[in-house]
Amino acid sequence: MSGWAPAAALLLAMTTSCTGSTPGDGAAAVARPGAAGVGDRLFPELGNGGYDVTHYGLTLDYVPETNRLKGTAVITARATQDLSRFDLDLAGLRVRTATVQEVKAQVSRSGSELIVTPAKTVRNDEVFKTVVTYDGTPRTIEGDDGGLEGWIETDDGSTALGQPTGSMTWFPGNHHPSDKATYDITVTVPKDADGDFYDVVSNGKLITEEDKGETVTRHWRTEEPMASYLAHVSVGYFEIHKGWTRDRLPVYVAVDPDESEDAAAVADLVPEIVDWAGERFGPYPFSSTGAVVDHLPGLDYALETQTKPYFAEAPDEALLVHELAHQWFGNSVTPRKWKDIWLSEGLATYAEWLWQEKRGGRNTDDTFEDFYNGTDAESEGIWAFPPADPPSGARMSDPPVYGRGAMVVHKVRKAVGDETFFDILRTWTRQHRHGNADTLQFIALCESKSGKDLTELFDTWLFKKNRPPRM
Repeated sequence: MSGWAPAAALLLAMTTSCTGSTPGDGAAAVARPGAAGVGDRLFPELGNGGYDVTHYGLTLDYVPETNRLKGTAVITARATQDLSRFDLDLAGLRVRTATVQEVKAQVSRSGSELIVTPAKTVRNDEVFKTVVTYDGTPRTIEGDDGGLEGWIETDDGSTALGQPTGSMTWFPGNHHPSDKATYDITVTVPKDADGDFYDVVSNGKLITEEDKGETVTRHWRTEEPMASYLAHVSVGYFEIHKGWTRDRLPVYVAVDPDESEDAAAVADLVPEIVDWAGERFGPYPFSSTGAVVDHLPGLDYALETQTKPYFAEAPDEALLVHELAHQWFGNSVTPRKWKDIWLSEGLATYAEWLWQEKRGGRNTDDTFEDFYNGTDAESEGIWAFPPADPPSGARMSDPPVYGRGAMVVHKVRKAVGDETFFDILRTWTRQHRHGNADTLQFIALCESKSGKDLTELFDTWLFKKNRPPRM
């Protein structure tokens, strides 16, 4: 990524003489600040320009009783321009030190931007390492849609949820889905007042667990690229269920004891759903799977945190299918911009329709009709705006993105036939595995695979606001 913010342009005009340059054949490359945002229409200040992150190494020390967090973030990135300075997204928390390439860097704050000025220009294509130490009480923030995200205290610990902006409350980074990276997350927690250890669950695989007497440290690793909004940590008391899918993929399910009875089927359903989805959507894209079932009444949503979707309470089968389907649609193949989120939510919702049919419920044709006629309980509001064009970030999780997004998927299936349709889905997840993709790429694939001009279909069902006439 690279970008040019107006403020950056003004600063360059004022400081060109001291930003440094690279000798060239007759021309000098002038270092400039990385943009303070990637220009996403729904979240224009989110993310940063001038570099791509490849890895986050997060070392956290957390005390649940006081809700205090100490962190060290080691951020490995590649510069996409000559950088005189760059931004990291960070909300709250006190920054203690920062280095770039092991040399002390200057830092300043502006809203949720942490502005880092290295002692020496970072050259284009240079791989560089930034280390930030920080501490404080991590924030819970209320999104534009009224939902809570960020670092949220629970009755026995806390959980970190990041969609769309909450990850910036617990670690600095490039917090836009277009910049994916691998992760090592190491969390140290103390014993509680009764002398018991808290559990710590995060993305990927548990690499080590070290009992140090008064504290325990758990190291989780995510080997496949992950968007930062999918990064997750839950601290509390959990019953741990381990198992395997049919293809010997490890399954790790953590259940809060308060949800144990209602979530009794989850540990068996996870591998069943993953096996079923793999047959339809292509090979499971990660090296582990599972779920976290917490006890957080009132949160009112689940989140597809990578490899282990998070549930605030025991989920029903449809919700479990939805969040596990996101491991293909949203987590492995991630929206390039937030307006493309219908590709994640519409396809995950359609997975619910397919599962319902498999379980002997409504077939997908009947479900489509119930949404079209407004008789389905989740069909209210689906015609408020086109699925591919949410009017604001506050509305990107509204019914058109989910229900009408699934209707678009069904119309494609009916237009191209089942064999081509499922070939499209498997090709989509293979071609863009661990990457980013957008709406126009999906349309192009549908037309390429089917050999049909689907312009009218997508114009009518995806891009126009009002309820379409029957086609």
